[in-house]
Parts: sequence; C-alpha cells; structure tokens
Amino acid sequence: MNRRFVGVLAFAFVVASIASLLLYRLLINRPPAAKAAQATVQIALATRDIEIGAVLKEGDVRLSDWPGQMPGGAITNPQDAIGRGVTTAVYSKEPIIESRLAPKGAGGGLAATIPQGMRAVAVRVNEVVGVAGFVVPGMRVDVLVSGNKPGNQTAGTMTRTLLQNIEVLSAGQDFKKDTEGKPVAVQVVNLLVTPEQAEQLSLASNMTTIQLVLRNPLDREVVKTPGTAMEYLFAGGGRPAPAPAPRRVAPKPVEQAVAPPKAEPFVMEIIQGTKKNQMKFENGEGK
Repeated sequence: MNRRFVGVLAFAFVVASIASLLLYRLLINRPPAAKAAQATVQIALATRDIEIGAVLKEGDVRLSDWPGQMPGGAITNPQDAIGRGVTTAVYSKEPIIESRLAPKGAGGGLAATIPQGMRAVAVRVNEVVGVAGFVVPGMRVDVLVSGNKPGNQTAGTMTRTLLQNIEVLSAGQDFKKDTEGKPVAVQVVNLLVTPEQAEQLSLASNMTTIQLVLRNPLDREVVKTPGTAMEYLFAGGGRPAPAPAPRRVAPKPVEQAVAPPKAEPFVMEIIQGTKKNQMKFENGEGK
C-alpha cells in the first residue's frame, strides 16, 4: 500500500517537472511582443538658437516628429513661419509657436517686438543713468525726473518719480543680449510705454534730467511718493513738510451801541391853599 502510494507520488513529480521544463523552454524561446507605436505629430522646430528680432529663414525651421500632444499654437507648416520676426527667443529643437512670432508682414527688428497698443521710447543714458549697464532688455525700471518746478523757485531743484514698473525693450543700438550675460554700458535705452507715458517721457527728456532706477522684475507694486527738493534735503529730511492748516480766527462780536440812560425829570410840588400843583423840569427846562 505504501509502495504503491510512493510510486504514484514519484510518477506525478516526474510528470510535473517535465511539464514545468517544457513550459519554461517555451517561454524563453517566445519572441518579445512588439511595443505599441507611440503617437507622434509633425510640427515646425527651430534648427538653431534664434534671438529676438531675427527674421526666420528657410534653414531656421524644419518639420519634425513631436511625441505626445501638440503644443498650443504650434505651427505645422514651416512656410507659415518663414519671413516672420521673432518676438521671444527660441532655442534649438524648440517648437515654433504663433505667440512668439510677429504678425505676417511686420518684419523683424525692434518694431516686431512692440506689443499692439504700446510704444517704444528711446531715452539717452550714461553709465550712471543706465545703472552701470545693468539695464538690459526684460528688466523693469522706474523713471525719475529732476528739474525746477515752474512758478516755484524757493524749493530749488525737485526730484519725483514720473513712471514706475516700465519694461526695458532694448538697450543700446543692438537690442540683443550679449553672449556672456554680462552688463554692458549703453548710450540709449528703449522703454516700452503707453502713448500717454510716451508724451510724458518726451517732455521730460527735453526739459529735465532723467534717472533710471532698477527694480525687481517680480515687484509690480506702484508706490505713491511725494518727491523731494533741495530745500527739504538741507532742512534735515527728504520729504516736503506738510503745509500747515489755515488758522481759523473767530470773528469779533459786533458791539451794539447802548443808548445812554434817560435822565429822570425833576418834579416840584407847589401847594397853594387847597390846590396842589406839580412842575417837571427836564434838561434844565421847566414844563
């Protein structure tokens, strides 16, 4: 009985081992399953680094496969991008997007980078006015003006903040950034302003002295400042002293004329027998 059971168990073990070996050999020799092809789209890519203001040419754009979903605004026909100016720097193998190109027919250069409704105003600067060359495209600055206020010669030269949070569109004759990213002293800075601000800057550049103040690009807060003048600096502070409130003087009461007291008449009583008479004297006269 035990021998018979052991024999059956040994036979089952041998059969299971042979089946496992055959299954293992079958799985090892099975060819790998073909990977599912990843979906791709064809879009226009830049063949090299393209800087702001450049006009795209035939060799700057090529049609290539792009894995995954198509980026928003991507150009699928290279002919739609050729001849248009670049308003934002594009790097090699990066998609060409509509929002980074100037409209068709706008050309390249500085004019292509000006947004619709804005203006570029050139401001002549030196190493001091231009913040030692650190005013480069993309930076944000405040514009200070110094001069004599018309009709007020007592306070001396005055300085106030004319414009705040103004974007620098270009610096110098070449509005491209230098290759090493170092600050370069420039003679002209183009500021991106509204038409109203352009009028103010034009007048200020001719009638006053302009100073640019560099600010953090993330700081967009507009601060109201009272300005300052020479009189206030030498008085111990940079802010003008508030004008004293006008002193109110109480009106004097109107004195009313007091009539002089009326003199009492002098009465003289005269008795003649049974008769009694009275005589009154007023102001020395008898009545």
